[in-house]
Amino acid sequence: MSAGFEKADTSSEIEGSPAEADLQTALFDVVCDSLSAAFIIYDKNDHLIFASRQTLEFFPLPAEMLKPGTRLRDFLGAMYDTGIRQQYDVRQGGSLSREDWLSQKIASHWRERFDAVERHGADSWVRFVKRRLPGGYGVTIISDISENKKREEQWRSDLERVQLTEDILDNLPFPLFVKDRNLTYVAVNLAFCEKYQTSADEVLGRKSGDLFSEEIAKRFEESDRHVLETGEMSVSRQRQISRDGIERDIVSRKHRIGKPGRYFLVSTMQDLPRDGADLDEFGQASAITASSNQSYRRAYVPVPTGVERREPAAMEAIVPENFSGRKVLVVTADLAAETAALRTLTKYGFESCSVRGEDEEERFLEIATSSGISLDLLIIDNQMGMRCLELAEQYGIPALVMDGFQIANELTFQIARHFNRNSRSAAGSDTDWEISISDDVVGLQVLVAEDNDINQIVFSQILEGLGYRHMLAATGDEAVRLWAEHRPQIVLMDISLPGFNGFEAARLIRQMEETGGGTRTPIIGVLTQAFERDRAECVKSGMDDVIMKPVSPDMLETVFQKYLMDEPMRARN
Repeated sequence: MSAGFEKADTSSEIEGSPAEADLQTALFDVVCDSLSAAFIIYDKNDHLIFASRQTLEFFPLPAEMLKPGTRLRDFLGAMYDTGIRQQYDVRQGGSLSREDWLSQKIASHWRERFDAVERHGADSWVRFVKRRLPGGYGVTIISDISENKKREEQWRSDLERVQLTEDILDNLPFPLFVKDRNLTYVAVNLAFCEKYQTSADEVLGRKSGDLFSEEIAKRFEESDRHVLETGEMSVSRQRQISRDGIERDIVSRKHRIGKPGRYFLVSTMQDLPRDGADLDEFGQASAITASSNQSYRRAYVPVPTGVERREPAAMEAIVPENFSGRKVLVVTADLAAETAALRTLTKYGFESCSVRGEDEEERFLEIATSSGISLDLLIIDNQMGMRCLELAEQYGIPALVMDGFQIANELTFQIARHFNRNSRSAAGSDTDWEISISDDVVGLQVLVAEDNDINQIVFSQILEGLGYRHMLAATGDEAVRLWAEHRPQIVLMDISLPGFNGFEAARLIRQMEETGGGTRTPIIGVLTQAFERDRAECVKSGMDDVIMKPVSPDMLETVFQKYLMDEPMRARN
């Protein structure tokens, strides 16, 4: 009698002011949307006052279960009937009856504070936050924490791998160290520390010049740079006297590992007897350096042809041409990168100079424009800020954005590819140097719908580096138009575009495919945050998959391999 009265009373109160109730419901739904969570509010008699529609995203319940006045017990019973009990039972290690399960759940709702995380599938975790207020009202917040849990698991896995790597390195009987592309120590093992009577904290983050004499540090850096730039292995044999007075020959081997732009130097050391035989590598060397008394010898050994050395996808297809007369401006504050870039540009016949900041760049471009000098390309260090790129766009000059290492070591490939491709697409014209669009006759491969300037640069640099022909669309309307004109092999669609958003643009493309016939174009949604409702909307709009920002070369390669295995995706020159 009492429960029925309370239920009737709740219903009559809501029916008495339908407009106000609808407004409150709409406001709650907006709040839930903004928080990407579901809210359930119930009174002291355990009757629902409000249940947000987002609840249905977590549990396939009948819609009538969300109506005000529904008993909490009936609501939980419907939840039990969806099969969620199976996950609960597995976690508890036994099987609960329906009544026992409901009793435990209702008891948790009457606790003043109760938090729980449940796993609802292989890749799905749901968090429940329950609060019972002093007046008897209860609130439950349900949120999807799958991405957080995945990141936590990945973080733990990464930590385990790092710990395993450190354990392996520390148990090696010979000294080993790793340097990054700036020749800074990033890893040393226990044997290295014992040999030089130091600790890892005193070495990591420092360079050879901070630890050794000027002569030795110069010798180290010379061979380090050679290995990083050429990929050849360095083998050196040096006579040393240890702290215990014993004279030994020390053999050091240096290898380059990693990918272009992310190379590392790994060096190992080995003690040899004082009068031991020479090393086999010295017989295979491309060059040998020795001191006058033969106490120090170094050899550079080419990498065997059987060892795979992966270069950028289009490296073998591009041969630098004679670009005599082309004018290039380098914008970087990195003196080493500037020197190397100007030397490379001069070698291939470019007219080049450099500036070291946005103010210098702006003055240079003003003077060049007023003097009638037309620049063909700007090379901009990615540490210089957006203003440098905006100036390039303002003066209509194409730009390549690279980091200091790429400017110093990979510039030949980058500029050759840029000018060679544009010379082909422009059919000999010297005026069309658009870096984001390549109208190659063999057709468009990738259409990127992205309105953010920085993200456009990221997409362009990655796709250029991987060797894919692509176009950029800054609005949903433009994406649909370019798709209709060029029929790309795949579309990367940001969902928050001006004009048509990504969902609307995808629907229009699917409608045009249905009416016009032809093959189905894979459309990949590009999301900033892993909201489940965005993923669901991507599927509803006809997208084939989603990826998360920030994008990476490996991420895009995986997508292309998955959806275009049978397509001739690579640009062949």
